[in-house]
Amino acid sequence: MADFKPKRAVALKYDSDSGSAPVVVASGQGDIAERIVELAQEAGLHITTDPDLSELLAQIPIGHEIPEELYQTVAEVLAYVYRLNDQSKKGG
Repeated sequence: MADFKPKRAVALKYDSDSGSAPVVVASGQGDIAERIVELAQEAGLHITTDPDLSELLAQIPIGHEIPEELYQTVAEVLAYVYRLNDQSKKGG
């Protein structure tokens, strides 16, 4: 994924212990999107590419929780990331 050049990127923060919805912590296009992806890669975070979801999430101001209408979609992405994390911990 080293050559991945996103048009838009949105970063979410989710604390499963807080009971609150994921929060948009970064959002941008072009060079800013590339930097968001670069920082995520450096931090070892999983990156999911979904241009339609990115477009919707980009409309949410930084620091705000995602709206209820996006809970299901974002939950599916989080479930996918958790499965990847479990697989990597098990060496698979």
